[in-house]
Amino acid sequence: MDGLFASGRIVDLILVGVAAEAVLLFVLCRGFGRFAPFAATLAAGAALMLALRAALTGAPWPVVAGWMLAGLVAHGADLALRRKALRPGQTPPVDAWPQGRS
Repeated sequence: MDGLFASGRIVDLILVGVAAEAVLLFVLCRGFGRFAPFAATLAAGAALMLALRAALTGAPWPVVAGWMLAGLVAHGADLALRRKALRPGQTPPVDAWPQGRS
């Protein structure tokens, strides 16, 4: 199990799952034209996983930083797509966010 993490292969296995999820979502959302927000979310997660893989395998810091920057760009696209989906003047519902109350 240590070798799976040290080699970064664990991230490869997770990325295969993310790719399968992307294909499934594309097939399900294709007719509705709503795949772009999913793609942005998946891309952000995949970029962070690739940054983790680079760090686990001892890649130089610019490689890790590059993947993290790619994740930031994808996350920004995700937020922009979510904001665009709101009607003009509409704000996200406050009660949709956890308040930390029990």
